[in-house]
Amino acid sequence: MKSIKKLAGLILAAGLVLGFAGVAAAATAPAPKVDSGDTAWVLISSALVMLMTPGLALFYGGMVRRKNVLGTIMQSFIIVALVSVQWALWGYSLAFGPDFHHIIGNLSWFGLNHVGQTPDPDYAATIPHQVYMIFQMMFAVITPALITGAVAERFKFKTFLVFTLIWCTVIYDPIAHWVWGAGGWIHNLGALDFAGGTVVHISSGVAAFAAALMIGKRRGYPRTPMPPHNLTMTVLGAALLWFGWFGFNAGSAVTSGGLAGTAFVVTHLATAAAALAWMFAEWIHRGKPTVLGAASGAVAGLVAITPASGYVTPMPSMIIGAVAGVLCYTAVSMKHRFGYDDSLDVVGVHGVGGTWGALATGLFATVAVNSAGGNGLFYGNPKQLGIQAIAVAASIIYSFVGTTILLKIMDAVMGLRVSEEDEAAGLDYSQHGESGYIFED
Repeated sequence: MKSIKKLAGLILAAGLVLGFAGVAAAATAPAPKVDSGDTAWVLISSALVMLMTPGLALFYGGMVRRKNVLGTIMQSFIIVALVSVQWALWGYSLAFGPDFHHIIGNLSWFGLNHVGQTPDPDYAATIPHQVYMIFQMMFAVITPALITGAVAERFKFKTFLVFTLIWCTVIYDPIAHWVWGAGGWIHNLGALDFAGGTVVHISSGVAAFAAALMIGKRRGYPRTPMPPHNLTMTVLGAALLWFGWFGFNAGSAVTSGGLAGTAFVVTHLATAAAALAWMFAEWIHRGKPTVLGAASGAVAGLVAITPASGYVTPMPSMIIGAVAGVLCYTAVSMKHRFGYDDSLDVVGVHGVGGTWGALATGLFATVAVNSAGGNGLFYGNPKQLGIQAIAVAASIIYSFVGTTILLKIMDAVMGLRVSEEDEAAGLDYSQHGESGYIFED
């Protein structure tokens, strides 16, 4: 009996020692350490993604008529300022803040409260929380800018500003939390979206479709020819998008290691394959390969590979890109048949391309690339394709219904489009009192 009591006493003493040692270790555990290489890469990536929105301004600006070039560029340019302020005040907290019922982040990070130099392990354990925030800000910036292409040449600027502010708050921020936020319901479901297939491209592409339907066709469309006024500007914009997209996708690894390298490689290969596929599809269909077609194909490839970029190997990435080139070209070619005026092909490129990319992730994803992801259908996991389909359907429904309701309210309160006289004069003069080009004798 004495030996048993002695043994029990030793066990109790050992437990107390280990317990106190654990408490001491926890008390002295070092804070998450910032990695300078990862931080540098994400800062560079943030700058690359920021450049994409001015690149988009040039891409869109060259495709409109000359009288609307400044008005179109202004929409993308001012979004950089408007959404940056929204993101810092409440957008980031709604999208990535502490979870509220798996639907939205709460406002405890309002005004970037608690968002400082210490890493947040829920999102990136090796870079300052502020760096992750500014990287995600650039995604929030470009998403509503994409929508503007569908309603180019007719959207009232004052209404556009209010619409953008509200749309980011009630559409983009919740979807971002669903997919990327710690605790978001789509994230918990296991959906894979490395850099924004659902969050960025489906949400904006579907919103663009709703906006095109609500605002209506440009006056004279499709009877009056409305060719791009400056394709050299458009190609320059496409090149800047291609360049900046390396930060968009490879930066989403939030590390400068091998995963970023793979995302960089597959982004380039998918884009190249899509540009070629669109060019040859157009060549066969229309008899000539156009510069606009090649540029649009490249953007379609960038869109499609975005959700898959951190989960697929190089050869599947080229398949994803090639299919995107043909699929998006077909979608753009058919818009006249459906009778809506998507001025700059946002629905066909971003809506269709983003949907294909999100579903293709469920086909080609492999843990050989990213152990934190999952295998897709072609690697023995058909369930992943179903999960991707749920994420796609939820994003489409929420964005379309929410955007339609928002636009109806704004139409009643402020009006959506410029007057017939202002549209005839062009947005440059009627909305901004300027001209993109001054020709003197």
